[in-house]
Amino acid sequence: MISTPKHYSVHSGPEPERHRFDAVASERDLRETYWPAFRASWNDLAPDTYLAAVGRHRSRRHATFAIEPDGTLQRQPHQPHWQSARYNPLQGDIQRWFLPIRPALAGGASMRCILQFAHALFAPMAAGGPRRWHVETHQFRIEARADEPGEPTPEGVHHDGVDYVLVLLIDRQNIESGTTTIHADDGALLGSFTLAHPLDAAMVIDAHVSHGVTAVTPIDPAQASHRDVLVVTFRAAAPASPGA
Repeated sequence: MISTPKHYSVHSGPEPERHRFDAVASERDLRETYWPAFRASWNDLAPDTYLAAVGRHRSRRHATFAIEPDGTLQRQPHQPHWQSARYNPLQGDIQRWFLPIRPALAGGASMRCILQFAHALFAPMAAGGPRRWHVETHQFRIEARADEPGEPTPEGVHHDGVDYVLVLLIDRQNIESGTTTIHADDGALLGSFTLAHPLDAAMVIDAHVSHGVTAVTPIDPAQASHRDVLVVTFRAAAPASPGA
């Protein structure tokens, strides 16, 4: 599924009503005010040292949020990213600490409204009524070189081990390919598409399908090449214990 949730990325409403107020910004606001600063933050990522240790390269930052049953959004203390080796055989079963997403970005209107968009999409799909969500956000930059294609999904076609996944394209510069593929449990290809324009998005029900992205290569090997995305995952949080 591809979408362009542009009006969510530029939302900003009265402070007391930010969890309820919805405003559609003009294209001029999007182009001149909100989007440039949000996109430019991908120039401030840090190398993924865990991936570099196995000879592969990308840059990233990470942040964790909680969304309460009533939709209230709150950033959580910085914590490691962890996946089971069942879902990530390349780097599973280890706690990976990445630099945190900058506070101005994590707490800004663009991030908040992307998360509200995702919550509005995913929460009604969950069985059992309203629930608390553990949400992780990942800024990724994949660079491609003439002698080294960039790998958006170095673990290959995979599940993430969560409930829902949103992949939002931020920018692609001087690259070709980077095609998203969706697969059945037996590996059969169900479909493919390329996120080509800023704010194109893929939404995945993780338990139902696996997904991957083909390697990216530079169109002009003499120029800088990258693919920037924001990945957001939703996992139903465990119910609070009695008396907690």
